[in-house]
Amino acid sequence: MIESAPNATMVFGFPHAWQAEVLRSRPMILPPRHFVYPCAAEEVERGALEISIRPVGGAEAFLATCALGFRDPAAPTGVWSTPRTEEICAVAGGYAYLIDTTAPERFTMIPYRPVMKIVPAVDEGLLLFASHHSILAWGREGQAWESEKLSDEGLTVLGVEAGVLRGTGWELRSDTEKPFALDVRSGTRC
Repeated sequence: MIESAPNATMVFGFPHAWQAEVLRSRPMILPPRHFVYPCAAEEVERGALEISIRPVGGAEAFLATCALGFRDPAAPTGVWSTPRTEEICAVAGGYAYLIDTTAPERFTMIPYRPVMKIVPAVDEGLLLFASHHSILAWGREGQAWESEKLSDEGLTVLGVEAGVLRGTGWELRSDTEKPFALDVRSGTRC
């Protein structure tokens, strides 16, 4: 069961072994298992994404508090399934956290600050994260690849079709949008 707080996106293209509820606010009484991402965030409460997560198969439920990156509505917020069934991707204002729901102390924060778009490439087994300049692919074993610089400031991802990711990136010298095509499996230009 998924309920969403205002403006939270929910995308479940990959099979997943957890249930999640995005909360409108932090519970008055914290549950016994509460994890903050990233661990050393200051003032994490302000605008944080609060998610109640229940792993399927007997692991104990927990509250995930994910620090907000940016308040800009262009920076995504929500929950995505990932290529690993036990992993959840939580994004708060463009800060993306990949959390192992069976061992919530294990997580990875995507290095882009901010992630501007998340694209599931289910057929290829990858979750794609677009920044202003490049794209990072996440698979079952972790980071699969990172593209070269595709834009001087701002990518538009048009979509994935037949194993090819297409989009445009702004080029400073010509002040124009330049198209790009990437092989989704390798991240190299087509």
